Amino acid sequence: MPAEVITSPANADIKLLRSLALRKYRRQTGWFLAEGMRICTEAVQLGHLPQRLVYAADRPDMPGLDRLVAACQTGGGRALPVSPALLGKISRKDNPQMVIAAFTMVEAGPDSIRPDPARCWIALDRCRDPGNLGTIMRTADAVGAAGIILIAESCDPFSVEAVRASMGAIFNIAITRLDEPDFLAFAKDWPGRITGTALPAAVDYRAADWGGPQIILMGNEQAGLTDALAASCHQLVKMPMQGRSDSLNLAVATGLAAYEWLRCQ
Repeated sequence: MPAEVITSPANADIKLLRSLALRKYRRQTGWFLAEGMRICTEAVQLGHLPQRLVYAADRPDMPGLDRLVAACQTGGGRALPVSPALLGKISRKDNPQMVIAAFTMVEAGPDSIRPDPARCWIALDRCRDPGNLGTIMRTADAVGAAGIILIAESCDPFSVEAVRASMGAIFNIAITRLDEPDFLAFAKDWPGRITGTALPAAVDYRAADWGGPQIILMGNEQAGLTDALAASCHQLVKMPMQGRSDSLNLAVATGLAAYEWLRCQ
């Protein structure tokens, strides 16, 4: 491991890592940040090698750190000991993780959306909240979903907030993007079911048909599904509301639908 501890925010690698908080720099570099020993270790186990790895200089004997450093070097990256203050600047948190790494962003192409009766897809229409998206990635991974389809202008799954909320699922779930016209064209030939959620729906989600290849289609946090996307569904379902609330948080509703799908398998 390098002996010299980096303490200056003007260091080129530190400036690069800090820039990854912004989407335009993630796009320019093709990299994104992941924080924490457990998440970074899981990423390496799944075949993702860090391009940059910074770790607390006062914790060089952290269990597993040597394996992360070796993986970083195997991929041609650099592993750098840094001061706690710099970890906080990169993380933008008061209590940052002791390990932060930059990984290459990986997205699947639309041809990866294949029907599989044993694995559903979760499609999100204009998901705006990165915390919701990260939580949905985590849920998708938990139920063994094939992946997530982001429709139209959804938020960035590689943002720091989304990656944190995914708890590492970002490395184990396929993510692909389609604009609305392309999704509608794709939906016409989908050999299974597309199940959407909508407030006006008449079918309780517990009474829906969850068999066969399935796409669970969820609408925008505020506006729900567009009329065209709702019309593309083979069935629209709703979650019963017993109190004064008339809707659920997007991540909660997606979790209910995904686990109902899993229960019916």
